[in-house]
This record gives sequence, structure tokens and C-alpha cells, in this order.
Amino acid sequence: MAGSPDNEKGEESLKDLMVRFRSYLYGGFSVFLSTVIVFPVYKTVFRQQIHNTPVPRAVGQLYKEGPAKLYRGVLPPLLMKTLNGTLLFGLQDTLLHHLTLSSHSVISTSALPALAGFGAGMVEAVVFTPFERIQNVLQNSQNDRHLPTRKSVLVRLKAQRLALGYYRALLPITARNALGSSLYFGMKGPVCAAVAGQGLSPVVSSFISGTFTSMAVSLALYPLSVLVANMQAQVGGEMKGVMACWKVLWESRQRNVALLYRGGSLVILRSCITWGITTAIYDN
Repeated sequence: MAGSPDNEKGEESLKDLMVRFRSYLYGGFSVFLSTVIVFPVYKTVFRQQIHNTPVPRAVGQLYKEGPAKLYRGVLPPLLMKTLNGTLLFGLQDTLLHHLTLSSHSVISTSALPALAGFGAGMVEAVVFTPFERIQNVLQNSQNDRHLPTRKSVLVRLKAQRLALGYYRALLPITARNALGSSLYFGMKGPVCAAVAGQGLSPVVSSFISGTFTSMAVSLALYPLSVLVANMQAQVGGEMKGVMACWKVLWESRQRNVALLYRGGSLVILRSCITWGITTAIYDN
């Protein structure tokens, strides 16, 4: 005997809910795995930045120290990035689902993934700006004396107004994350389809798609990341607005785009590897 319409609707809603839940689960899992795989690259870049060590020597040092020390310190970025991936992929898929149901051909179907990514990036910025703020304060060596621990940073930021404390540089972070997510989700599908058309396997196609898309996004938005780091590195003192901080940054780089991108090659390379692996795992 056929089920009632209400039961059928209930079953469809449950199935739809499970599909939406899987996007959160797969997003977090793919970022979790890619972070574990790429963490030695993060460690090598960090060793090079801190000690000015050539890459072969840094790799040799890490090899001698062994796996235990190689993955020391992996837990905080692993937790944060996993949560980030869970929110980003899951929320984008949820927004895409609702946009698809409500657009009624007003918006081109091909533009919906980018639009959903834009919304997911905005939410991501609101959730993770405090984490980025704490990280940038801790990484600034000028804060080592008066803000030596994470607890001291938390206490100091809590005493500030939100716009100057935890949510310093929210506007450029929102612009960077929203635009970056929009470009990533808007480009990765068409790029993957184009690569797959050359006869490559789905996994390789997704990896190349994630790598290429991440490179384009990182190159376009790297100046915003530099601006954010400069705005968030200090606590207290004179807090200038976004445009004033940009003018100071531009002058400090001698009005030279190449100097603005100094140090970006390794960061962009790391991003390409990370998002290539993440995309391959998530898509497949």
C-alpha cells in the first residue's frame, strides 16, 4: 500500500537533511586529511620564515627530528581548519540548495555556486576573525615581551571594544573570505569539467581544479591578507581605519606591487597544495 503524501514528504525532507549533513561532514573530513598531509610543508615554511633556513636544510632538520616532533603543534591548526572546512563546505551547499529552489531562473544556474560561496565566506569571516586576530598577535615577535602567552592575549583583547579587539580588520577579512569563497566555488566546477574533458581521472581533475583555482584566488587576494596581518598584529596604540592602514602599507612597500607580494610565493604554493588535496578528497 502506498504511503500517505505526508509520509512521503517527511521521508524526502529526511533524505534532504542527510544530504545537507554529509556536505558538512565531508567538508570537515577533507580539510582534516589535507591538513594532516600538508602539515610538514607548513612546518618547513615556518622553519624557513623563523630561522631563515634554506629549504633543503629545513627538510633535513625535520627528518632528523623524527615524526613525533614533525607533528608537534598540529592540534590547534588541525581543529581550527577542520571546523573551518565543515562550516565553509556545508554552509555553501546548504545555501546553494536554497538558492536553487528559490531562484526560479532569476539568476543563472551557473552563478549559484559562486553566490552561495559568497554567503558562506561572509559567515566564515564573522566566525573566524577572532581566531585570526589571536594568531596574528601571537606571531608578531614585537608582542613577545608584554603578551607572551595566549591567555595574556585573550585578556588584553577582551578589554578592547570588539571592533578594536577580537574583530579588528573584520571588513577586509569579510571581503577576502567572501570573494575568495565565491571565486573558489564558482570556478572549481567548470575548471574540473574542462580538465576531465582531456581524459584525466576524476581525482586528478579535481586536484588540478583545486590547485588552479586556489592559485588564482591567492594571487588576486594576497594583498588583502597582507593588509589584515598588518592591521591585526598590534594591540592598543593608535588604531587606524582600513584606508589609512592601506595607505601606510602601500607607502611602506614603496608603492611597488612586487614588494607587496614579497613572501607570498611560499604561502601561495602551500595554499595550492592544500586546496588541491582538499578538493580532490571532497569531490570524490
